[in-house]
Formats: sequence, C-alpha cells, structure tokens
Amino acid sequence: MTVVGLGIEGIDLVRYLTTEGADVTVSDARVANQLEEQLAAVEDCEPTLSLGENRIEDTTNAEVVFVSQGVPADLPALRAARRAEVPISSMSQLFLERCPAPVAGITGSSGKTTTTALTAAMLEASGVDYVMGGNIGVGLLSLLDQIAPETKVVVELSHTQLETVEQSPTLACVTNVTPNHLDQFSWTSYVDLKRRIFKFQGADDLAIFNLDDEVCAGFVDEAPGHVAYTSMTRDLPGDGALIRDGAVVRREAGEDHAILPRDEIALRGEHNVANVLSATAIATRLGAADSAIAEAARTFRGVPHRLEPVSTVRDVLYVNDSIATTPERTIAGLSSYEERVVLLLGGRDKHLPLREMAALAVERCRAVVTFGDAGDLFATAVREARDGDTPSVDRVDDVPAAVRRAAELARPGDVVLFSPAGTSFDAYRTFEARGADFRDAVATLTDGEVDA
Repeated sequence: MTVVGLGIEGIDLVRYLTTEGADVTVSDARVANQLEEQLAAVEDCEPTLSLGENRIEDTTNAEVVFVSQGVPADLPALRAARRAEVPISSMSQLFLERCPAPVAGITGSSGKTTTTALTAAMLEASGVDYVMGGNIGVGLLSLLDQIAPETKVVVELSHTQLETVEQSPTLACVTNVTPNHLDQFSWTSYVDLKRRIFKFQGADDLAIFNLDDEVCAGFVDEAPGHVAYTSMTRDLPGDGALIRDGAVVRREAGEDHAILPRDEIALRGEHNVANVLSATAIATRLGAADSAIAEAARTFRGVPHRLEPVSTVRDVLYVNDSIATTPERTIAGLSSYEERVVLLLGGRDKHLPLREMAALAVERCRAVVTFGDAGDLFATAVREARDGDTPSVDRVDDVPAAVRRAAELARPGDVVLFSPAGTSFDAYRTFEARGADFRDAVATLTDGEVDA
C-alpha cells in the first residue's frame, strides 16, 4: 500500500493500514525536516519512507494507492497509477466502506465545520452515542473502533475529500455552494464535487438542502432518495427546519415544533442562523431531543478561527476569523457586527470577485489593513469602492504588522476583525496556523494577557 501525502489523513491511513498488517510506503514531496511532527506520529508503525518527491514507482507498484485530500489529481505519480490500473482510494472512501453504522455527512462552501460541531453538541446534550470527525481535523479511521451499529456518526466532508469517494453517506447535508477554490477548479467541476455527497445515495437515504442557496435548491430534483429542507426565508415543501414567527422551527410529518427563539442563538451572524437550521434538521433525524437542540443552540460559542473572540484590549474586541478564505466569508463576518470595524485582509487570492466585499467594507469599516500576497489587490479593491478617503487603507507586510497597525487605528467600542478573504498559503501551511499567529500578535498588545 502507498499513502500519498502525510498530513492528518495520511497519518490516519498509515496507522490504520499497518494495524491491519499492511506494508505501507509513505510518498511525500516534502523532505524529512519538513515532516518532523508527522513522522513522529507514525514512527512506531515503521512505514517505508519515500520523501522528497512523489516517485512513480511508489504508486505503480502498489496494491492500492491512498491519496490524502489536497494532493493534485493530475500528479504524475497518480496519472501513472491510473494508467497501470492501480486502485486509488482515500481515508474518506475507506471509512465509508468500513464504518459499521450509517453516516451523516456534511459539506458546503461555508458553514460545514460549524454545522458539524453544532450537530455534535446537540447529540451530546441529548446523551446520544456519537462520534464526530472528518475535515474538522479528526482522522476518520481512528474512530472506527469507537463505532457500534447504533452509534450516530457525523462527518464533515470537503470538496477534495468528495473528489475521491464512490459512496455517499446515508444522510447527506449541503449547507450551500458558492464560488470558491476557482484557482483550482472550474465552477462546474466544483459544483460536481459537492454533488458527490448525495450522488451515490439509495432510494431510502436522505439529503438535506438549504433552499436559500440557489445551487442547493437545484440539487433537490437530483437526489436519488428522500429530501428534507432548510430555509430562513421560505416555507418548506416538506420536512426540515425553518424560521417562522421569529423562532427556529422543526417540521416533521407536516407538523411544526418550535425549538427556540431565533434571538437566543449564541452565534453571531445570519450565516450562523442558517447553520443552526442545518444542524437542527440533521440532529433531529439522528435522535436529538428538541430541548437538547435548543440548549446547544443557546450555548454553542463556535469553533476556533471562526468569528472567535480573542481578546478585548482598551475596549476594542479582536476577532479571529482566519477560516475566511473567500470574500463571501469575509462579507458574512462583516455582517455579524453592528460596531465599526477595522478589517484585516490578506493572504493569497483565489481569483474571486471582490466588488461586493469592498463595497461592504467601505460601508462598515473605520479602516482596512491589508497584508500578504494579495495585499495590494485587496487594498486597490477597497480604494476603488470608496467615495473619498474613508475608510483608510493601509498596506503592511504580515499578520503581526497588521495587528499592530489595527491597534493604532481602532477606537473604543470597535471590532478588529481578522477575516482575510484569501488563503493562508502565501505564508502559512493552514488557516489554523495563520489564526494562531493572529492570536499571538494580539497577545503582545497586552503582554500576553487575554481578557475576552
């Protein structure tokens, strides 16, 4: 067996496959000193290491090649494996094949992590036996020994994970499909990848779609099995979750059951109301009680790097929204605050439209600070959108410099929102690492003291 890419999924695969007695080769284009933590995690498994490049012989001579998400499908070693008719699989595909319980899978351009974690919180509050994993940072194969046939299994699946599956979860939820990753995929290809979460379902399976999203609404007629719905603005043609008379409502068998008032949802932002609806629709079908769903919605404070309050310094709130790798997510972040904002934009551009984000920044922001590869591009977009000299637009080199400049520009009562609108890959391996750097930079403003 050959595992291509030694990230979270690669480590999960190596540990699982060697436990089953397989001889495993690790193929990674990085060298050993770039993989110190990853190699330490699989050291006791004693895989064969093939580092520094992805060698064709490592894939063409394998019984099966397992590909980690994010590894390009057109990698020469993978193309050679296909020509040699070597089976290609992944952590997600192997998990779906081996999992002894039905799987609830969640995908979307945004909101999938929050929806997954919210669903888990609702199941936890109900006392239901469950596991949660996937793109949320937990290797799926490591969960298998915790899963019994009655366990509720909740997994987040990204478009790159769906790219390698030939099987769909029994319950599939799509939160939304909006332009993203257009630097890597065409729009048609990206939509097709999201479609795979329900494409292979059977007649007895269930797909849940957000009717407020145009692409999701279009999926309704394509689903092979049953369909449920969510909407913040429309009535539903069947079961699901919606907003009615200012409350989150669960609809089942045509009957409405109020769960909690909308204004009691702990998470900020309209996008998070939509996430609560998706989680409600999923958790209901996994056995969560209405009271537990309400409790979780009232108390769930979010996951790291997603509108995460970091610190209040001199009456200015600093918020880490490093997950915002698209202008759309930055728009959602800006829309979550009524206060004046100092917005930090930067990273690597995804070739997505900037006009709407720039216009909202002009409307809502006291100042904009840009950094990284796309700093000039974002700064220009905001300057072109404004009529005059406000908001001010400053260009700096990196995240720590952006935090220092934001601290100079912010006024008491403001929000400094780190919502970059670009990927982290100009300077960081992940958006989590970027968010951690933001946190560290904010901590220096208070000599390391965090009071949020």
